[in-house]
Amino acid sequence: MQKLVDGIHRFQQDIFSGQQRLFRDLVDGQNPMALFITCSDSRIDPSLLTQTQPGELFIMRNAGNLVPPYGAVHGGEAATIEYAVSVLKVRDIIICGHSHCGAMNALLHPEQLERLPAVRSWLQYADATARIVQENYDHIRDPQPRLTLTVEENVLVQIENIRTHPSVAAALAREAVKLHAWVYKFETGEVFAFDPSQSQYLPIEEVRGTPAVMASARSI
Repeated sequence: MQKLVDGIHRFQQDIFSGQQRLFRDLVDGQNPMALFITCSDSRIDPSLLTQTQPGELFIMRNAGNLVPPYGAVHGGEAATIEYAVSVLKVRDIIICGHSHCGAMNALLHPEQLERLPAVRSWLQYADATARIVQENYDHIRDPQPRLTLTVEENVLVQIENIRTHPSVAAALAREAVKLHAWVYKFETGEVFAFDPSQSQYLPIEEVRGTPAVMASARSI
């Protein structure tokens, strides 16, 4: 805890004092460029990863970067998405998975969830991911590649889930928002973006204009 308190002191003395104008301007409101949906995993820092300032990203985090289909649950995810799209008018929505995801590993090994009923219930919103992996990737048995492809497929499943939210569907229909599927490999710093023209993830620097995911995810 003392580390956190010391960090606050350093922030106030070394950072805030040098950016007072930025923080003063934020009092008047926010105008984020994107809604960034990612995992709660402590190894991910969206602002550090994207090198963005306060006010530039509207961030939603939960275990497994899941997006429950609209109406499936009345919770913070639906409210956050609706506010970002309808009020803040974000132009881009990024769903970003990551390497070595504990939630996706639990999806592959449900026996780990015997004493975690809340986690087990939450992961039902990745049931389609589990089914895709089970039925289409049974030939891949090596644990690490299997986890990696689960992470990748899950991002695409959640992209489809977010399309069910009325605010997103309406914005997509008038081309007011774009959806992006990313996977962050935290041990190397690499980010991979799904390229719908090639139906695969590519290093983000190789994906021209980091295109939006326009069609139904991947041909499996």
